[in-house]
Amino acid sequence: MRYAVAIEKAESNYAAYVPDLPGCVATGETVEEVKRLVQEAILLHLEGMREDGEPIPKPGSLVEYVEVAA
Repeated sequence: MRYAVAIEKAESNYAAYVPDLPGCVATGETVEEVKRLVQEAILLHLEGMREDGEPIPKPGSLVEYVEVAA
């Protein structure tokens, strides 16, 4: 499965979250690090959901870039 991940620049690091998996987040010092950590977080999040007998949500978020004239 492929889940959409939002990565935001914070004051001193990067933060990532998964819209389709509320509570699934990660932070890292670089974009590369936060990508790796959020992938691990997704796997752990899904594993926890399975252990708790919760249904695994299918990815549903869409990601698009929209250009605007500044």
